[in-house]
Amino acid sequence: MESIDQLKEAIDSTVSLESKAWDDMKAYWTDISYGRKQVITSIGDVAKYMFFITEGIQRAYIQRNGKESTLVFSYEGSFSGIIDSFLLQQPSLYCLETITPSKMLRIHYNDFKRLMDRHRSVETWARTAITQALSGTLERNIELLSYSAEEKFTTLLNRSPHVLNMIPHKYLASYIGVDPTTFSKLLSKIRL
Repeated sequence: MESIDQLKEAIDSTVSLESKAWDDMKAYWTDISYGRKQVITSIGDVAKYMFFITEGIQRAYIQRNGKESTLVFSYEGSFSGIIDSFLLQQPSLYCLETITPSKMLRIHYNDFKRLMDRHRSVETWARTAITQALSGTLERNIELLSYSAEEKFTTLLNRSPHVLNMIPHKYLASYIGVDPTTFSKLLSKIRL
């Protein structure tokens, strides 16, 4: 399946765009590739692009007091970027980097804004997608604030079992807020 067809399928799973809106939208997405461990957006940068992943894995993380904390992973079939920086056009508080070589489609903020201004269905799609992302973020906050390390680990595996084989364990440990040693203990303790 071509990358633009993957994008259409992902958008249609949220909101079906009118054909004129889709024709306009697909013209603005361009292909881009990144190597392994390549920073896409740094702290302090204003995110100029939103991405749709066609291949590879990325992570958003914050670095504080010499320690990295992974906020979210993105991989094939999902959208990626520093969404708050992108939508508000303000400096990013965290980084986006590739974990593996990655192929993506991207759209520039100015083009995305133009599409939302021009097509009600694009604006509806964006609002719906942002609402879903906010819901996921709030669920994640509940996990971080009230779950034990073991509960965070099992929740991650129930939600996304494939990540265990795709993402280095040090990043998964960072995502659930434990050190790599504790992660290894959890891995040996919990039946998969």
